[in-house]
Amino acid sequence: MPEFGNNLNIICLESEAFYALIDEVVNRLKEKNGGDQEKWIDDEEAMRLLHISSKTTLQKYRDEGSIRFTQPSKKLILYDRESILEFLNQKAKDTF
Repeated sequence: MPEFGNNLNIICLESEAFYALIDEVVNRLKEKNGGDQEKWIDDEEAMRLLHISSKTTLQKYRDEGSIRFTQPSKKLILYDRESILEFLNQKAKDTF
């Protein structure tokens, strides 16, 4: 079995270097996981985020103005990911 107690290395970084390292790690993770998420998502992804299975409910949220959408063509409706997350946050209940 290897001996662990004698191989302790301590690394000290200045704040600026530490935050630069964190930024680099975050950027590499974004690259690895496909970059930033898309702003505009299709109905399936919107329904997944909202945890709903009904397109009628999705349309109701659209009609009420609860979530933002765009319709670049007659048969294509895309939803704003951020507006869905904001909608969910507005519905969140604080605990006591």
